[in-house]
Amino acid sequence: MKKLDNFANCLDILKQADFDLADSNDIYRMGVSVQFNLTFELAWKALQEVLRMHGVEGAETGSPREILQVGYKVGFVNDSSVWLLMLKKRNTSIHIYNEEEIDELIVFIRDSFIPAFTELEETLQEKLIEVDEW
Repeated sequence: MKKLDNFANCLDILKQADFDLADSNDIYRMGVSVQFNLTFELAWKALQEVLRMHGVEGAETGSPREILQVGYKVGFVNDSSVWLLMLKKRNTSIHIYNEEEIDELIVFIRDSFIPAFTELEETLQEKLIEVDEW
């Protein structure tokens, strides 16, 4: 599935980020932030597509928040608090001008968001196999 492949590829790039370099290099730090935003966009769209394939009610249309809520409701998303924080950080990261806020975002990306993305990717791969086996 193209959306899941795009998400997985984008996540692989984010996983390769050098977070030590992000501590000292503003351009690199911005690149990590932008890659996070792209990964988030692709993640919720891949989630939506797999939910649709499973015929989950409420997956046809909706905002990222609504799709994440549906994903949590049916067990495709495990930690709703991390995903809602991710959504909030995605929505505000474009307007971060404070060094402390960007430092906080980088730590969240490294310690919480990448693991959540990885877990979602694995879940979606499993759910896609289930659809293929029908």
